Amino acid sequence: MLMGLMLMGLTAPATAGERIVVELFTSQGCNSCPPADAFLAELARRPDVLALSLHVDYWDYIGWKDPFAQAAFTARQRDYQRVLAQRYIYTPQMVVDGHLQGVGSERATIDGLIAKAAHQRNTLVNRPILSVDGDTLRIEGGQLAPGTSAAVWLAVYEPAHQTAVRRGENAGKKLANHNVVRDWRVLGRYDGRPMRLPIEAAASTAGRAVVVQMQTPSGPGPVLASLVLDPAR
Repeated sequence: MLMGLMLMGLTAPATAGERIVVELFTSQGCNSCPPADAFLAELARRPDVLALSLHVDYWDYIGWKDPFAQAAFTARQRDYQRVLAQRYIYTPQMVVDGHLQGVGSERATIDGLIAKAAHQRNTLVNRPILSVDGDTLRIEGGQLAPGTSAAVWLAVYEPAHQTAVRRGENAGKKLANHNVVRDWRVLGRYDGRPMRLPIEAAASTAGRAVVVQMQTPSGPGPVLASLVLDPAR
């Protein structure tokens, strides 16, 4: 049971188009990351997965500054460290639906976590349903326990980048990164009541997705719903 935050009961059918969220914490300065980056590219092609690459900055000191790294993504990974009771942060790490984690290059492990997350998500009733009406995001049909809330995140990501790395652990390699998150911000707070939020237009090649994620006193919790607004092109 996902932290007892949603009302439980009879199994509800999966919402059409709903995707399990996979966040890859990676860095171009980490020589263990390219296999996980390649696996994320495969996950990005799955219609049941929202695969996002969040580049952290704590590898930059060894000689190569990752052009996509953001301190905010390192902070987000540290939040997961606290919530998931990990001893340390590492790359490549995949966090699945906000509450499961594994080494990003271990395909069988991650595939199992995705299947587990999908089963758990489908046992939640009264979960929010996301839809778009013009430039407005609608959240309806959900219900949260009193005193709890969820963040409504907007992720803006780019489909693919090729980078020639000149220094650091991957010096001399040409690295491919996919669904690279460039902006990750809160649109609003969801408390279980129907709500509408404005959403701005995306750049022509950017992808956009909404993730509704429980918030705990320590940090991010389980994902309740997700919706791809515009696939990356």
